[in-house]
Amino acid sequence: MDLRLTPEMEAFRDEVRTFLANHRDHYAGEAGARPREAALQWQRLLIDNGYAARTIPKAYGGYGAEPDILKTRIIAEEFTRAGAPRGFANQGISMLVPTLLEVGSEDQKKRWIGPTLRGEVVWCQGYSEPGAGSDLASLQTKAVEDGEDFVISGSKIWTSTAAQADMIFCLVRTEPDAAKHDGISYILFPMTTPGIEVRPLKTMTGSAEFNEVFFTDVRVPQSAVVGGRGRGWFVANATLKHERGMLGDPNATEARMHSLIELMKSETVDGERLIDNPVMCDRLMQLQARVMAQKFNGLRLLTSSMTGEPAGMAGLVVKLQGCELNHQIAALAIDALGELGVLYEDGPHLRAKGSWQWNYMFDLGLIIGGGTAQIQKNIIAERGLALPREPKLASV
Repeated sequence: MDLRLTPEMEAFRDEVRTFLANHRDHYAGEAGARPREAALQWQRLLIDNGYAARTIPKAYGGYGAEPDILKTRIIAEEFTRAGAPRGFANQGISMLVPTLLEVGSEDQKKRWIGPTLRGEVVWCQGYSEPGAGSDLASLQTKAVEDGEDFVISGSKIWTSTAAQADMIFCLVRTEPDAAKHDGISYILFPMTTPGIEVRPLKTMTGSAEFNEVFFTDVRVPQSAVVGGRGRGWFVANATLKHERGMLGDPNATEARMHSLIELMKSETVDGERLIDNPVMCDRLMQLQARVMAQKFNGLRLLTSSMTGEPAGMAGLVVKLQGCELNHQIAALAIDALGELGVLYEDGPHLRAKGSWQWNYMFDLGLIIGGGTAQIQKNIIAERGLALPREPKLASV
């Protein structure tokens, strides 16, 4: 691939820089689970100008541009350089929307993609259960047919943003007599449906990012099934593919790396900048090399998506690489802060509002969530390297 920029691409870079300079006062920070109005306005502005939802068809609320690897890279670089948020990345936009584009009905695409892209509808994901986490296909939440509806009973766990969500995309067992991978359906329904109870789960960050969700005779229409009844495992794997991409986003990691470099330029010990400390600088450079590798792997994935070719190993390593790297970047920031790195919650000496400490603990959870690091290594070994499957222990 020739990555040298043509005059047309240089002009496009200038266009992006001009946009960012003209709208610096409109930058909105972290969107949070329920975006505030300033973040919603910024998201709409990004979509209108083609910097978010760029290749999603206009008919579904996107910008409608043709895929272009270099323009995508230029946008990412310029937003990172300016410290500008790239728009929302969440379960609805990053996971459900591409799934609907792949397997959703025309009505589902037109009904849900536009409002989701604009941040008007917040989603949560109903996958894991107390007895079905790593072995997701063993899920027991059931949907019993009753006329044109399903009546859903069961529970989910580790459900991010369930307390704030308007809607859920949920895996339920609709065919009890089918093989465990064949009897599952993927259903969309409102979190305000009678019979749903949400209980927050507080994590070591001190916040309740996750929840338990209980379903007691929750009635939803059968028309809310995505991809066909009993085909939920196929649809779920499409969503999981996009979830891994979201968790291993190289642009987000690169932005975090820039923040770490700025921290190490500004923080000092005995009058010496941390970035000038040989030990700290060596650790920084090692991480920077891995960020660059992740960035170029992202370009490989963009190429695969445009050509329609399988991503292969490049796609399999994304989640493992991204989550572990993000955690290690936060770890270096905490080490660089010294005694200030152990501060938490609030205080006059807290740096970046405690985001490094919060990220360090939250990212440790992401190494487990979305498919543990051990599972990701098994996937890489078996699917990418064609190694034999891990032997199962004999039952006693």
